[in-house]
Amino acid sequence: MIETLADWLTYDIFKLTTGTHLADAVNFFIYDTIKILLMLTAIIFVVSIIRSFFPPEKVKKILARKAEFVGNILASLLGIVTPFCSCSAVPVFIGFLEAGVPLGVTLSFLIASPMINEVALVLLWGLFGAKIALIYIGTGLAVAIISGIILGRIPAVEKMVEDYVWELRMGETEIPKLSWRDRFQQASFHTQDILKRVTLYVILGIGVGAVIHGYVPIDFVATYAGRDNPFAVPLAVLIAIPLYSNAAGTIPIVQALMGKGMPLGTVLAFMMAVTAISFPEMVILRKVLKIKLLVIFAAILTVAIIIVGYLFNAIM
Repeated sequence: MIETLADWLTYDIFKLTTGTHLADAVNFFIYDTIKILLMLTAIIFVVSIIRSFFPPEKVKKILARKAEFVGNILASLLGIVTPFCSCSAVPVFIGFLEAGVPLGVTLSFLIASPMINEVALVLLWGLFGAKIALIYIGTGLAVAIISGIILGRIPAVEKMVEDYVWELRMGETEIPKLSWRDRFQQASFHTQDILKRVTLYVILGIGVGAVIHGYVPIDFVATYAGRDNPFAVPLAVLIAIPLYSNAAGTIPIVQALMGKGMPLGTVLAFMMAVTAISFPEMVILRKVLKIKLLVIFAAILTVAIIIVGYLFNAIM
């Protein structure tokens, strides 16, 4: 139905010629915009209901004083379903440390939550199938768990956190008791709120994807981002660093790049870098991490993401 509508608008209403670069780009843009926004609306509503069972206060209690490794695994898993965005990094970070959550475990959560975006996960499942979606979540979890463990074992790592963090007390917050009606109302509100915040990024991503789909030659992608270029993965990570988007906004670009033949590992590296080590993300984390720890944090993540890219390019 969506494909029929996209074809009708492209060829009957806009009178574009079948097979031209412009027609291919416009058709891609219309089809993906409608499909992805419809999927987002349904997915965000369902995910918002699931999230209502995991408020930050409950997550803090679950993770408080958990041992290393077990805590890192739990933190990474909870990061997938817990409300989190870059703007909430500082209060979440402070609240977790105050509750007794170890620093390495807290960092695993801060890595997993934006990187393994549950909306992007379901979109990947719908657009590319279960295999790629599971690869995405598996590699994201591995990066978050291993990076958190490494960061937590750095000697005197607590001294690399800004001093004021240890002095603040956020206070205990009662875990709200919600009825199903409350959960549905909150889900409706969150769906509208999130759509307002991500729709622009999604449309921009679809626009970039449409240009790639319609105009970028397959030979170009193969030359500069294909398997034969040994520097394709770090180049993709480097390009991602100055960008600011959520994982959902990168999906249309990923779809177009994979359609042109970019290897899965390179695409995964690009996606993870956009959400986990973008420059705006680092600026926000600088409010709680001293420069030394921030540089170590970014370096470990960068190396881990590049390794993931090379690994999946080798085995897929």
